[in-house]
Amino acid sequence: MTLDDIRRVYRHRKPQPIGKHRFFSVLVPLVERDGKLHLLFEVRAKTMKSQPGEICFPGGHVEKGEEPAECALRETFEEIGIAPDRVEMIGPGDILYGYANYTLFTYMGVISLQDYENARLAVEEVDEIFLVSLDAFKKHQPQIQTEKIYTEISEDFPFEKIGIDENYPWRVGDWDIPIYDVEGRIIWGLTARITEQLLRVMENDQREKSL
Repeated sequence: MTLDDIRRVYRHRKPQPIGKHRFFSVLVPLVERDGKLHLLFEVRAKTMKSQPGEICFPGGHVEKGEEPAECALRETFEEIGIAPDRVEMIGPGDILYGYANYTLFTYMGVISLQDYENARLAVEEVDEIFLVSLDAFKKHQPQIQTEKIYTEISEDFPFEKIGIDENYPWRVGDWDIPIYDVEGRIIWGLTARITEQLLRVMENDQREKSL
C-alpha cells in the first residue's frame, strides 16, 4: 500500500457508514380535504412480525442501488397502491439518526383525496389508512417521554488490556419518545417524532413570516 494507492481510492470515494448500519425512507403524505391539510397514516397489519398494529407512514428499507426518495415512493405503491407518478414530491424532510445503527430519511409528498379514497391496501402489510388534520395535532400536544440509552458491556470485555476499568464513563444518549393521543388514535415513536418535527418547522416558518 502506498500513498498513491490512498489518493486513488479516497479521492473520489463515496463515504459509507462504518460498521453495521441500515437506511430507511418514508413518505410523509399530505392530503387536502375540506380545505384543510391532513397527514395520511397507516396501521400496520396485526399479522406482521415487526411492530404489528402500530401506526406509521408508508416506507421501508432502502434497497441496494436505490435512492431514498425512490424507496419512499416504491414502498408507498407496494403498501397502499398509489403509484409514484400520482405523488407530488415536494422535497426532503429532515433526517432522523437512530441510536440503533440506522438512518431514516423522510420525504414530503402530496396525495390527492381521490387517490386516498381509492387506495388499494396490501392486506398482508396494512390493516387500514386514515387521515388526521394538522389542526388536530396543534390542539393535542404530545406527551414526551425522554429515555436514557446506555452501553451494555459484556462480561468478557478486556478492561485491563486496554487500560480501563468497569467504571469507564461510556457515552449515554437521550431518546425522546413523543406520544400523540388524537382523534382516538395513539401515534408515537418515530412516526410521532417526524410529525412533531413537521409541525415545528412550519410553526417556526409562520412565526418568522409574522415578524
